[in-house]
Amino acid sequence: MHWVYRVSYPVVWTLIFLLSRWQIRGKENVPQEGPLLVVANHMTNLDPPLLSVSLGRYVVFVAKEGLFRSRLGGYFIRGLGAIPLRRNGIQREALTSAEKVLADGYALAVFPEGMRSRTHKLRRAFPGAALIALQTGVPILPAAITGTEAVKGMSWLRRPRLTVTFGQPFCLPSTNGKASRDECSEYIMERIAELLPEEYRGVYAGIGAEQ
Repeated sequence: MHWVYRVSYPVVWTLIFLLSRWQIRGKENVPQEGPLLVVANHMTNLDPPLLSVSLGRYVVFVAKEGLFRSRLGGYFIRGLGAIPLRRNGIQREALTSAEKVLADGYALAVFPEGMRSRTHKLRRAFPGAALIALQTGVPILPAAITGTEAVKGMSWLRRPRLTVTFGQPFCLPSTNGKASRDECSEYIMERIAELLPEEYRGVYAGIGAEQ
């Protein structure tokens, strides 16, 4: 574990605890050891640190390639535990890095939408998360984040309510072909949608019961 991660984790945990009404639901669903692919919705830059401290275990994130272009910025992003990935596909190097993280027994977090949702509603997923899941066969932990979209400027003074909800881990069946990969992407997004209130579900509105 990099020193940047060791220093940042307690700082982030303390700030979120003090400056927000932070709630974690379904924490009992989070395996505390072994390989795990974590998938979640993505609305703001606060989502990765919030998800990290909510998990309560070391996690490596898949992050957009642009964050690594600066030498200094790239150093800290890697130190926080991140793998660069192009939005329009998953290159061999990134897949190999993701497989190694999971083979070493760590958690890997992916935002399947590939970017922040400006409307705060779920979008269709890129295939990266499904491809990693199909290649590795590791358990998938769905997570739903709400409240981060309301955190702007001085809103911290009102201690915004931030909630992370974890669902039951699941696995994908072994399949082949692009159609199957796309179907698996949809299945993953539906598992996330089930954990979200209806107003966040976007293209997956009507999936699951009301939260």
